[in-house]
Amino acid sequence: MSYIDGFVLAVPTANKQSFIDHARSMDPVFLELGATRVVECWADDVPHGKTTDFYGAVKAKDDETVVFSWVEWPDKATRDSGMARMMDDPRMDPTNNPMPFDGQRMIFGGFTPIVELP
Repeated sequence: MSYIDGFVLAVPTANKQSFIDHARSMDPVFLELGATRVVECWADDVPHGKTTDFYGAVKAKDDETVVFSWVEWPDKATRDSGMARMMDDPRMDPTNNPMPFDGQRMIFGGFTPIVELP
């Protein structure tokens, strides 16, 4: 069964095209390192909650849009190897390719699927 890395972040709405350009330059690295799929999603129908929500999770400001992304790997071993190699890849260094969002407010984690339908 596959392995999923999930990400939620707040991107300044004015930086949408910069984010798309950044993703198009960075996401192929995941594929080179063994990922099978990378998906970047711009908020469209994301409600504000009373107790918690995506906006609160990343402390999104009024001029920011929530982005939900995931990277699918064939298995955890491939993910662990790919992520380790990614840390040494100069293309992933934010000084070489700055992120168009505040990376300190990004939340992320690795997930093992427990139900998967075709």
